[in-house]
Amino acid sequence: MDKIVQLIVGLGNPGQQYEQTRHNAGASLISILTHKYFSNLKLEEKFFGFTSRVKIDTQDVRLLIPNTYMNLSGKPIAALSKFYQINPENILVVHDDIDLDPGVSKYKIGGGHGGHNGLKDTIKALGNNSDFARLRIGVGHPGESDEVVNFVLKKAPQNEQRLIDESIINCISTIPFAVMGKWNKAMKDLHTI
Repeated sequence: MDKIVQLIVGLGNPGQQYEQTRHNAGASLISILTHKYFSNLKLEEKFFGFTSRVKIDTQDVRLLIPNTYMNLSGKPIAALSKFYQINPENILVVHDDIDLDPGVSKYKIGGGHGGHNGLKDTIKALGNNSDFARLRIGVGHPGESDEVVNFVLKKAPQNEQRLIDESIINCISTIPFAVMGKWNKAMKDLHTI
């Protein structure tokens, strides 16, 4: 598990009405990460999203927030990774996760989509390849499965949002380890916070 990261993608929905919603936790992380490394995101039509390029530790890393709806996240990821010849195993996708409580985040290498439409489309767009790493940001569960869609498209109450924001900051502190392929260290640090 010493695969370096060349592309970090933060999933979300475009448009002001979705900013700061649970579903946009991944996009929020990328925005904060971009500022931390003194860069700016700019819209690149050919990649259907907002991109930036930063140096994390000694690694050159592309950042991407798709400008497509969540269920079409794969198109921008496939376009950028193909253009820069980045393999799926060198991609880290950051996304909201209803199976984790607010304040809890976890890394995962490969696996299925777990019903997450953004991951589902990404796997499909990468040629049914699910070898990419994920950073799952917990946003909690509404309790009923038929309430999930409405739940993730809403803003969390202030006490939960505070936990999500803290979790994102904790994630960012471990990203340099992940980027350099030190996955065990990244996981251990994040999972014991």
